[in-house]
Amino acid sequence: MKRILDIAGSQEKRRERVPASKALLEERELVEIERTSPDGLTSRQIVDVFETRGIRFSEATLRKYVQLGLLPRSVRIGRKGKHRGSCGVYPAHVIRRVNAVKGMMADNLTIEEIQRSFARFKDDIDGLEKDLRDLLLSFEREAKGPDAHSPERRRDIEREIVEAKRAASELVRRMANLERRLSEREESTTSQAIAVGGLSDLY
Repeated sequence: MKRILDIAGSQEKRRERVPASKALLEERELVEIERTSPDGLTSRQIVDVFETRGIRFSEATLRKYVQLGLLPRSVRIGRKGKHRGSCGVYPAHVIRRVNAVKGMMADNLTIEEIQRSFARFKDDIDGLEKDLRDLLLSFEREAKGPDAHSPERRRDIEREIVEAKRAASELVRRMANLERRLSEREESTTSQAIAVGGLSDLY
């Protein structure tokens, strides 16, 4: 475990440190990112969200968050156009989770405590997210199938699918937020949490 944590922050150590308590994204920023990214974000886009705001974060740290069970794994999504392959995409609410992890570390919670805070309903939420994603992908395939509707009707359906993606993203975000609130520790016990070695490597 310690080796994982040590590797995670190797790139960030070279950068100027920003206190996590002052580096958190605001709720309005999180909502806007989730609203404008219904199809999810690549690892590079996630890193850019934080780096453009002066917050230390890297793809190596993102991978370690996934490895530790703090974030869901990416899903391979085909790129538009022929022979463009696919790329890994994370749900937009991953930004909120990274933000929450940084806040917990700023409060000196241990890795074990942070992992527990995401574990209680994580599988259910991840399952819900996967089911919604699969259903929306089925809708998209149906809309583009050989028996597709007229161009105008297809555009209307595609717009509805985009709105449905936003609504699904909002639902998952709300579920993740409920999970976080239900898992929050009392302030008195939080103040007594003792950080373990390697926490700074996850910033």
